[in-house]
Amino acid sequence: MKRVNAWNTYDSGMLRSCMDLADDYKDFLDHGKTERECVDRFVNEAERNGYIELSEAIRKGMKLSAGDRVYSVWMNKSMVLFEIGAEPLESGLNILGAHIDSPRLDIKQNPMYEDNEIAFLDTHYYGGIKKYQYVTIPLAIHGVIVKKNGETVILRVGEDEDDPVFFISDLLIHLSQDQLKKPASTVVEGEALDLIIGSRSLTFGAETEKENEGSEKEAVKKAILKILSDNYGISEGDFESAELEIVPAGRARDAGFDRSMVLGYGQDSGRRLRYMILSGPAARFSLIKKRSAVWERQE
Repeated sequence: MKRVNAWNTYDSGMLRSCMDLADDYKDFLDHGKTERECVDRFVNEAERNGYIELSEAIRKGMKLSAGDRVYSVWMNKSMVLFEIGAEPLESGLNILGAHIDSPRLDIKQNPMYEDNEIAFLDTHYYGGIKKYQYVTIPLAIHGVIVKKNGETVILRVGEDEDDPVFFISDLLIHLSQDQLKKPASTVVEGEALDLIIGSRSLTFGAETEKENEGSEKEAVKKAILKILSDNYGISEGDFESAELEIVPAGRARDAGFDRSMVLGYGQDSGRRLRYMILSGPAARFSLIKKRSAVWERQE
């Protein structure tokens, strides 16, 4: 069976609509790199389209009827939306589902250490990543930290033009003869995927040098902790109650001279599907006419 190239079926109007859809899709990829970011976006879109939170409907004692739209969020990482149908539930339920997580690196709960005057965050990989793809590229940190006083700090560092980025080092080519003999699955080991976050130590004036004698131990780590405290009000102990994810930094971009493709992080089948279900201009939050549920989850 010969497949038809979709580009050959478009007229000029359809082509403009296609490119507009691609622009909206790229914005979705840029602002939905984690489960929490996706749920935030979907809640805003759902409420703009007439959905109300299920707990709020229960609190108000509302009786749901055909055409009503409600949603519920769990742990800010999963979301389900219902459009109430005219027929009883025993007649069936139409379901659209998609996952909202993507392969990435997660930061461990006691992650920060210094080695050879370089500060690192210890990580473990999540999902089926090709580990060699994560070295020597700009990386960003996304997530939340719950401080000891209960305050939640949202981190999103590495995406704005003025932000620093982070990276994972690799061997120089002239030192990697043995490494290049390994299969792709082990050419970069999971234990080597620790994130480099700084290399400059705290400095002291000459008048305080004697007073601070011996304070050079883990001086780079101390300097990073000071930055985290000054800029975000967080301490090393706060990592124990943090959920931080490491993803490729940067925006989704058009690819090819003809701009016929989109290059960006997180384009597995689930993310594309969830976009078309909930975010695309064609969706309009009215996909199923009789009775429906849309389930967004973290796998």
